[in-house]
Amino acid sequence: MTTLTPAAAVERTGVSLDTLRYYEREGLIGPIRRSGGGRREYTEDDVFWIGLVTCFREAGLGIADLREFVAMLRADHSARERVVFLRERRAALEERVTALRRAIQVLDDKITYYS
Repeated sequence: MTTLTPAAAVERTGVSLDTLRYYEREGLIGPIRRSGGGRREYTEDDVFWIGLVTCFREAGLGIADLREFVAMLRADHSARERVVFLRERRAALEERVTALRRAIQVLDDKITYYS
């Protein structure tokens, strides 16, 4: 199995080493393997999880939401429960997008007014 050093995982995922450690502490990724010397070794599966967590964070999900979703995945909840969770978060995101579009329109109107 191919593993990545912490530095290589940082390069692959685009998140900081502190963030990787934080995600691990919060139980969002891992447990991360350790070498005989105790150094973290990231697998492709870890990189996938880091990407998923990062995507959800960028979408505005909080740590509590992430913990809940990861727990659903690890506890083998039904696909229906996962879909309900994701649809609820998607609906909240759509509301944010709508609010952002309104804000952008107000800014555009003000730019036009002052130009």
